[in-house]
Amino acid sequence: MGGTQSEREEKVSLELSEEILQSMEVGMTFRDYNGRISSMDFHKTSSYLVTASDDESIRLYDVASATCLKTINSKKYGVDLVCFTSHPTTVIYSSKNGWDESLRLLSLHDNKYLRYFKGHHDRVVSLSLCSRKECFISGSLDRTVLLWDQRAEKCQGLLRVQGRPATSYDEQGLVFAIAFGGYIRMFDARNYEKGPFEMFSVGGDTSDANVVKFSNDGRLMLLTTMDGHIHVLDSFRGTLLSTYNVKPVSSNSTLEASFSPEGMFVISGSGDGSVYAWSVRSGKEVASWMSTDTEPPVIKWAPGSLMFVTGSSELSFWIPDLSKLGAYVGRKKKVYGKGGRWEDSSPNQKYCCPTLTMYPSWF
Repeated sequence: MGGTQSEREEKVSLELSEEILQSMEVGMTFRDYNGRISSMDFHKTSSYLVTASDDESIRLYDVASATCLKTINSKKYGVDLVCFTSHPTTVIYSSKNGWDESLRLLSLHDNKYLRYFKGHHDRVVSLSLCSRKECFISGSLDRTVLLWDQRAEKCQGLLRVQGRPATSYDEQGLVFAIAFGGYIRMFDARNYEKGPFEMFSVGGDTSDANVVKFSNDGRLMLLTTMDGHIHVLDSFRGTLLSTYNVKPVSSNSTLEASFSPEGMFVISGSGDGSVYAWSVRSGKEVASWMSTDTEPPVIKWAPGSLMFVTGSSELSFWIPDLSKLGAYVGRKKKVYGKGGRWEDSSPNQKYCCPTLTMYPSWF
């Protein structure tokens, strides 16, 4: 047989559209959790996904093969938030035991703690890593935001806030945002001691901030709040572009939302467990998936991929069902052959995009 598998496959572009988003459904589920998933993170340059769960487990998945590579238990400290460092098997995570609020740098490869970061005195509710340097920020219910260097146990900076803080670095690591009390405050990462260089209002929504995020190109930001609002802003001008509304969440839950890779859509959980998608351009809801759950799922879009993942009491991978798309009906079909790829009746075509991969090959 001539050529390798990859050489024989002719790649076809698939850009994310409303129609493709509406066709998305669960392609794979892991149901072996004994508690709710509290946090998850995709590594930016590998195919790895990490999850943290109320069953005190940290799990590492290879998304490309849809396998759980490793489960590490954190029985002593519990685990709440988890983030990858630049290294695909090293994570930083927060505790959930109520008596030790240290953050921990953990090697998943050999289950060894590389460093403890002590400084917070209440639950850590926000964690964001800088993509360019070995820095990260954490926000806590103790009303402080601490700035850290992964190589040092003591924090490098402290900012006081008046409420529950949501924090995030932008993709370049030059700016970080802290949201609380109806405003998003923008800081220069190199001169944060001078205070925020901008303050953006989110339309009078003073309910507790849950999550703040930048789009991949840095042009947009989103903020979710406990009252069930998802605000999308222009991150340069601070203009409030749109607000989407879902069911409010309880004080022990977190309403999470995520931009699609090119920033055209926002997906979000809801206080009633449902998942919604909106078009950033039109501000209109384009898709929804109802649930029997009663808490918002954690939700993340996979980098550079036509896939998002939700975590509740189970972990679900959502991918397009091309058989539902009018443009494909009749001339393209699903094939569950070897590798289970989406294929034409001619097996030499795999439908993917240079920027958004038709993920994954296991469905």
